[in-house]
Amino acid sequence: DSSFLHFHESDCDIGGSSSCESMLSLNTEKILSQAKLLAEQKRFPFATDNDNTNEELAIAYVLIGNGLYDEAIRHFSTMLQEEPELVSAIYGRGIAYGKKGLHDVKNAELALFELSRVISLEPDHPEVFEQRAEILSPLGRISEALSDLTKAIQLQPSARLYRHRGTLYFISEDYATAHEDFQHSLELNKNQPIAMLYKGLTFFHRGLLKEAIESFKEALKQKADFIDAYKSLGQAYRELGNFDAATESFQKALLLNQNHVQTLQLKGMMLYHHGSLDEALRNFKRCLQLEPYNEVCQYMKGLSHVAMGQFYEGIKAQTKVMLNDPLPGQKASPEYLKVKYLREYSRYLHAHLDTPLTEYNTDTDLPGSFKDHWAKNLPFLIENYEEQPGLQPHIKDVLFQNFESYKPDVQELICVADHLGSMMQYETPGFLPNKRIHRAMGLATLEVMQAVQRTWANSKVRMNGKTRLMQWRDMFDIAVKWRRIADPDQPVLWLDQMPARSLSRGFNNHINLIRGQVINMRYLEYFEKILHFIKDRILVYHGANNPKGLLEVREALEKVHKVEDLLPIMKFNSKTRDGFTVNTKVPSLKDQGKEYDGFTITITGDKVGNILFSVETQTTEERTQLYHAEIDALYKDLTAKGKILILSAELGEVDAVCNLILSLVYYFYNLMPLSRGSSVIAYSVIMGALMASGKEVSGKIPKGKAIDFEAMTAPGSEAFSKIARSWMNLKSISPSYKSLPSVSETFPTLRTMIEVLNTDSSHCLKKTIVVV
Repeated sequence: DSSFLHFHESDCDIGGSSSCESMLSLNTEKILSQAKLLAEQKRFPFATDNDNTNEELAIAYVLIGNGLYDEAIRHFSTMLQEEPELVSAIYGRGIAYGKKGLHDVKNAELALFELSRVISLEPDHPEVFEQRAEILSPLGRISEALSDLTKAIQLQPSARLYRHRGTLYFISEDYATAHEDFQHSLELNKNQPIAMLYKGLTFFHRGLLKEAIESFKEALKQKADFIDAYKSLGQAYRELGNFDAATESFQKALLLNQNHVQTLQLKGMMLYHHGSLDEALRNFKRCLQLEPYNEVCQYMKGLSHVAMGQFYEGIKAQTKVMLNDPLPGQKASPEYLKVKYLREYSRYLHAHLDTPLTEYNTDTDLPGSFKDHWAKNLPFLIENYEEQPGLQPHIKDVLFQNFESYKPDVQELICVADHLGSMMQYETPGFLPNKRIHRAMGLATLEVMQAVQRTWANSKVRMNGKTRLMQWRDMFDIAVKWRRIADPDQPVLWLDQMPARSLSRGFNNHINLIRGQVINMRYLEYFEKILHFIKDRILVYHGANNPKGLLEVREALEKVHKVEDLLPIMKFNSKTRDGFTVNTKVPSLKDQGKEYDGFTITITGDKVGNILFSVETQTTEERTQLYHAEIDALYKDLTAKGKILILSAELGEVDAVCNLILSLVYYFYNLMPLSRGSSVIAYSVIMGALMASGKEVSGKIPKGKAIDFEAMTAPGSEAFSKIARSWMNLKSISPSYKSLPSVSETFPTLRTMIEVLNTDSSHCLKKTIVVV
């Protein structure tokens, strides 16, 4: 990679022409001696056979190397007046214009003009094409730069050219082609840590995490102090859900440079999503000491404070992000888009810290348009919006509660909750264990159990300021309440409580499974199941609309083994040429033979063969009412059977109750009635309601499985119940659960909920939990 341009580059052009002239006079002797050496060795491009000409050219190239670009341009221009087609001078002048700075479009245009002249005079020199590509790519003219690099590779392939082209493909998000180029580059020169890092990143961005990890490790073998490789390795482990390995990699990066801002930011984000808020905060504060205007660290600092109940500090940090307005024409950052919602919600939470949770309802309190915009992640442009009142001084922040300060039975409650919450963890890439969510959802499970037991014993519950018999939504609302406060960044809202205008348009829960070359590893286990379903639907469609071509379609489908293989089949019918959508159906239990719309699978392809494979549920008012009627009927049946169960625990009754709970949640999953968090909320309801019936889930969710996708891809509620029961490993509940204190009475306010989520319970592991 050595080049004639890698001299010591000075900053003389910063000081203007006068400082350059004084420097020139000082360095004349040095410049002439460097030039003499360069000319003798002909170590510059397009050297001639004339020694005098070479010496003059060498002087100008040395001027470039010393940062004296204007002087170099003048020198080359003088030579070109005498000899207009002196290729080395044209090339050198082009280089000097490029070095002057591409921020001035005039320099870029002149540089490109000169290099194009060189190519017309000497079309067989790869370095000229490469040099032109280096000027084109920062101008955003990527496809022209790629074509220049391809030409250079055709003339004379080299490790550097492949690496250079691979980087441009990478920037264009063509990760598969970029990967091929980095591979070629490494075959020509295997000791290239940067090419190896980029090869790993092409895997990482396609969701191929294990392959990415191997490449990052290989890069570290080549360069043991490679901070970016440690940082990327940490990020890959985090995506894989391996907290310990990720922590170790981030630590190694910070040992090499304790001020590496990107690593501090990524480590802080990981700690936040692992539920270690205190530690996360330390990383964000350190990040802001080094880079006070880092928006991500500032936003995350504000969020961490609020999640822990430190509202004054939290809102101060949020306001700093809000003041960072994007410039005209500049795209607003995700943090800037989210921060106003977080600040408004933080004010709301602070005002309700000490109000009993039974006396208000967040879904009805927050303005409809605010909820709608927040859930859809839209810019905060809400007409006639009235801000939440500022922080009231008489409401103090949440103070840290020591675990030992809780009574022994409450300590027991917390430890049991931690254990129950860990049973809900997905063992799938992309799902990082979050101990704060574990505790919150474990407490939700116990509160659901206690509320359902009271309901079956004919007791009323107090919800939203009213005392009444518990409805199915109240049961889910217990879990919603805990999921909301565990991470205030995410809007966990009932979609049917959104403004009517928003509902009539339909509210989409959208998940990309494949977008171009990016694969969503979280749901990889379900690709085959969904593909099988699509193939069936295609046959049904062609059977009805294209009976003559059915045999051809059937034969083609037999060769389809992955989603991408469907693209050619789409061409069989003009209506599906650009893509198609398929709806799953959810059979009704209430009205035999009736079916509801499940989720929509969309597949589209572009000319290049990139594919979009996605699933979404559309929450319209009509669809919601159909599902609600189904859930209402099941809940009514469940309550009746639950009341009988309380009186006589016959095995048949327990089984029927268990199936009713799973069927009810099957419809909940297919409805997807919440903006976020439906999956873990529903699972904590399953566990809590089963415990109320005397059964405890003792089996973990199998590797690669996601319970919401199990429900969405099951042919019906019975099939879903069967699958879920096969791994739940239901056992009779331990009698000691009965002696646990009431969750709703122990934590009656937001303040008490935040306190218990903040408390450290590491000694839960040390003491044997009686219940478990």
